[in-house]
Amino acid sequence: MKATSVKLPSAARTILRIVGESSTTRMVRIGLVRKGQVYRKILEAKPRPLTEPRLSPVRSLVLLPAVAVLLGASCGATHNRGPAIVQPGAPGQAARSITPESAATVAASTTATAADVSFMQGMIGHHAQALEMTALLPSRTSRADMRLLARRIELSQADEIGWMQRWLQVHGHAVPDAHAHHMPGVVLMPGMLTEEEMSRLAAAAGAEFDRLFLELMIKHHDGALTMVDGLFMTEGAGQDTEIYAFASDVDADQRIEIDRMVALLRELVK
Repeated sequence: MKATSVKLPSAARTILRIVGESSTTRMVRIGLVRKGQVYRKILEAKPRPLTEPRLSPVRSLVLLPAVAVLLGASCGATHNRGPAIVQPGAPGQAARSITPESAATVAASTTATAADVSFMQGMIGHHAQALEMTALLPSRTSRADMRLLARRIELSQADEIGWMQRWLQVHGHAVPDAHAHHMPGVVLMPGMLTEEEMSRLAAAAGAEFDRLFLELMIKHHDGALTMVDGLFMTEGAGQDTEIYAFASDVDADQRIEIDRMVALLRELVK
């Protein structure tokens, strides 16, 4: 039987490109992802190369049914049954059927806002300070678990800084100096350490450094969660697919690392 070539609607191609095979096949670590105010344990996909759009598993689960609907609509149109694309209604309103052309328009209309750009610009400096903190650790601790924690933070946040810088460049926005937070009078992002706190951390060593590092890094990570909350609470922000996926990943990763640090801190104070 000869295979039939089916041309997908634009919206279907967009969603398939966003989801990618790795979000459904490379399931390797347990994570926590926020959905509203409810947190669920799920299998989180292995971080993808940051040259690709990043997508949280929850987003994958939300989009995959949409892919199925769009694929079904495309196949249906091929057999002259007409499109069967359903657009969910607003809260309290019924869903409605739309054409493939309308679905493509909806998918293309979601763009980054000024709040999205500010979030990305602010998070670059936030992540950069975390790397400054981890750079102090090798010469000040003897604990292997602390070194492993720092290495995980370095790998994830250095990668994310590069991704954010590229995203801003591609979309034509200013890329801030990653170390602009050292400028006099600069307003620090939530959770970021003051110069005095950084000096105290740099002056500590041994068990005192370990304790102070964990306390300050927990505070730092909590600030990142505040930034994500602020993004999603801003009307119209966080709707762009890449921004939504990236912010969701930041939220999940920071919560996982906070849990690890709290556990380490409890060991230190035993």
